[in-house]
Amino acid sequence: MNEILRFEHVFLNYHSLQGETPAISDLSFSVREGEFVSVIGPSGCGKTTLLSLISGLMPASSGKIVLDGDPVTKPSASISYMLQRDQLFPWRSIYKNVTLGLEIKHIKTPDHLARIEDLLKKYGLWEFRNARPRQLSGGMRQRAALIRTLALDPRILLLDEPFSALDYQTRLSVCDDVAAIIASEQKTAVLVTHDISEAISMSDRIFVLSRRPATLKNIYETGLKDFGPPLKRREHPSFPVLFEKIYREIRDDETKEKAKL
Repeated sequence: MNEILRFEHVFLNYHSLQGETPAISDLSFSVREGEFVSVIGPSGCGKTTLLSLISGLMPASSGKIVLDGDPVTKPSASISYMLQRDQLFPWRSIYKNVTLGLEIKHIKTPDHLARIEDLLKKYGLWEFRNARPRQLSGGMRQRAALIRTLALDPRILLLDEPFSALDYQTRLSVCDDVAAIIASEQKTAVLVTHDISEAISMSDRIFVLSRRPATLKNIYETGLKDFGPPLKRREHPSFPVLFEKIYREIRDDETKEKAKL
């Protein structure tokens, strides 16, 4: 697979009246085209900050972030962001919610609208296109949010804990849905999550960050891509082994942090 995203010795420092606070330290990694990567680490280590850097919403203090061979210096249509909540506007229909990005960018062209129609039909929401978000289940709302994200045909999707607001049972089902849609659309995805099981079941690789300032502690290949959907992957014999390795790595970091307090 070709490389689509690369971090080269990236540092990020926050500045305030109290001084400078290191947030990310010498972070280097690459993501391959079509890959599903999860980022996991201790609470507050900078996982969401990492997505802000990738998306161009926040500049690095030093180092280089490269997307498709070009430095990331500002937000780009090549990158789409899916947030913790679906952020669907309750007063707009599902169809008008998923076309919102096209409206904002003034590109409601026949080709773009045809793509949205195809996505709604392909993923079971066409019959609900005139419904309001409150009339849909949590899983259907997340599908609508993902279709809105895909409407602009981005090169890479950034997923910031998109299942955290769902109950556990719905979460498992939606993980399967989202993974299937992303794979079908052949998109590259970077998922930030606190859930180790979610990271293992959805990902090709898992990047484990240290406590702040975040560095890359380890990269794990899951080897589960061909074992079926995420829920099925949880049954694989290697799943609990990988879970324990990652859990211990994160727990050790959190224990060290508490010992400093």
